[in-house]
Amino acid sequence: MAKGKVTINELICKGCELCVSVCPKHVLKLSETKINAAGYNPAEPVNDDCIACTACAKMCPDCAITVEKLD
Repeated sequence: MAKGKVTINELICKGCELCVSVCPKHVLKLSETKINAAGYNPAEPVNDDCIACTACAKMCPDCAITVEKLD
């Protein structure tokens, strides 16, 4: 299976958890330690199990997620 890398733009993430809910590999969660300038806990990757399906990026209403497919 393909491997991927998820990058979250923490400055614009509103912590809505939509990305967390659609990830089939449970790669994302809301940060328990970070708070962005808008006062939200941004999403963050918690493991390297990403399969580059891009479900999280497609679901994000703020386009705060980039998914790279790794070789």
